[in-house]
Amino acid sequence: MAQFRLTQISDTHLARRHTLLTDNFHRVSEHIDAKRPDLVLNSGDVAFDGPTSRDDLVFAKELHRALPVDCLYLPGNHDIGDNPTAVDAAPKQLPTEATRKAFTDLIGEDRWHFDAAGWCFIGLNSLIMNTGLDSEAEQFDWLATQFDKAVGKPVALFLHKPLYLDVPYDAEQEATSFRYVPQPARRRLIEMFGKVDWRLVGSGHVHQRRDYTFEHVRHVWAPSVGFIVPDARQELIGIKETGLVEYRFQPDSFEVRHVRAPGQVDVDLDMLLGKEPAA
Repeated sequence: MAQFRLTQISDTHLARRHTLLTDNFHRVSEHIDAKRPDLVLNSGDVAFDGPTSRDDLVFAKELHRALPVDCLYLPGNHDIGDNPTAVDAAPKQLPTEATRKAFTDLIGEDRWHFDAAGWCFIGLNSLIMNTGLDSEAEQFDWLATQFDKAVGKPVALFLHKPLYLDVPYDAEQEATSFRYVPQPARRRLIEMFGKVDWRLVGSGHVHQRRDYTFEHVRHVWAPSVGFIVPDARQELIGIKETGLVEYRFQPDSFEVRHVRAPGQVDVDLDMLLGKEPAA
């Protein structure tokens, strides 16, 4: 394959009760139908409230199944629960083996590897990191075996949470590590990928579009397909807009296009929930 076209969508947050989010997903589906990439990746928060609503997962899968091309998935915190950090209180909903299994049974595998256009693609479940679950240890063991297949190939990593804000190890940023892959799992992950020709990290979670390079690794944050988070709830880091990301991979190179599907709307989270903006 001389080139490989991948479309990354993220944070769709689908549920039957949130029609505005469904409308945005339909606009993205129409865009995908027009462009026909080789593969679609949803990098997490596929459903609005997967841990407590099986129907949200079912509904999300129904809509993704109607896409005109194959789709891979990664779980987000709204799919299986949020991982703990070393510096903050535990989340209300921690991932469990049961919530992870519900995701893999209904949506798809929560980690994967494939090769295309001379590249090695790896997808990881970032929400089980730092949990101590058996699946966390199994994933790290599995990852170590994938690097043998990456010899001589550039590597692209996809996961729900960004690895970090600006630099890998910054004590001042640890206070917001709920937004990123938490320590010490982050350090272990970075050290493991240091053994291969690592070129790209694609993520979602923050609902802001961002694209920067640190030490030869390009970090692409996909915006939410569904909604934006108002400034009163979340500081501005990148660009707050709904959209998606399109990649074109060729042997030893890749291109990134940040796009919005025609008709996509910047649904405001406070409006979605029917709440007044936070003070």
